Amino acid sequence: MTEQTSSVEDAAATPVENATPTPVEDGTTTPVEVPAAQPPAPEEATAVAAPEAVPAVDPEVPSTAVGSEVPPAPVRKDRRVLRALLRWTAATVVFAAVGTSVAYGITRMDRTDVPGLATESDGRWDYPTITRPPLPSGSPRPLAESNRTGTHYADLRRLVLPAPKGAHVDAALRGTDGWLATKTFLAEYASRDDRETVGQQLTDNGLRHIAARGWTTPDGTHTRIYLLQFDSVVVADEVNSPGLTSYNTPIYALRGAERMMADDRFPDRAAVDDVIRHAYDEVKPYGAEQVRQAYLSAGDTLALIVQSRKGAAKAVPFQQTVVLQSQLLG
Repeated sequence: MTEQTSSVEDAAATPVENATPTPVEDGTTTPVEVPAAQPPAPEEATAVAAPEAVPAVDPEVPSTAVGSEVPPAPVRKDRRVLRALLRWTAATVVFAAVGTSVAYGITRMDRTDVPGLATESDGRWDYPTITRPPLPSGSPRPLAESNRTGTHYADLRRLVLPAPKGAHVDAALRGTDGWLATKTFLAEYASRDDRETVGQQLTDNGLRHIAARGWTTPDGTHTRIYLLQFDSVVVADEVNSPGLTSYNTPIYALRGAERMMADDRFPDRAAVDDVIRHAYDEVKPYGAEQVRQAYLSAGDTLALIVQSRKGAAKAVPFQQTVVLQSQLLG
């Protein structure tokens, strides 16, 4: 079966903290009562010089002299009212935009931005609204220039991509208090020797802990995501390459996928800044299932994403899952 490869547009939006606009006092113009003008005395001239400042006029009081055709003086608005109105309007626009950004989240990917994804039957999954967990006060983002160790200060368990709607969550990957045993992660590798070798690498490089999540969608696609955290970006990069990945193939084969090659159909424009991605696809002929996998290196954390499905694992949900997990780690 020939699959259509679809590009996934990266449209990450950093959640913005909501704020509440401060009410602005509304300045008001108090009407000033002006007595009716009196007709001039016979000996006085009828032309009267206009004053420099015209007070507000009460509409109930006549504003012209008897027999005069001069129109009433215009009402001057208080400058404070105008300033308050402008400030309130600006605040409304700003906070409306902020609210839109929060709802936008990091899952926004217009179908028109993804070639070939024009209908609801394209296979793309319906993920819930996804936002990054809050950082401790004063802590930088993992990929910020000021964060030299690339530390993820947010709870790693909250950085694992949630399951899409309608999926059945894999209880075996919940771990204890959200932390997964290393041996459960190592079970992804095909041979005993590889499991021992990878396990020793993790120990030697000071693996701190593993957070994971897995699910199966109604079409039978089984997804597993593992996040492995180390002490620094230098260590995580070293474990990633040359430890577990190379340009063309992964170093160690996963269960059911003895032969893997670089997925050159994964679109370059779907890359997330500062997140290193190695995506692989199983070489035909497949076994009972087709397997897709990707390693992501972001700061002090290394991720492994695996998708498998009987017959063929679709490219679109795999790309979608990899991009969204990359955004969460970025």
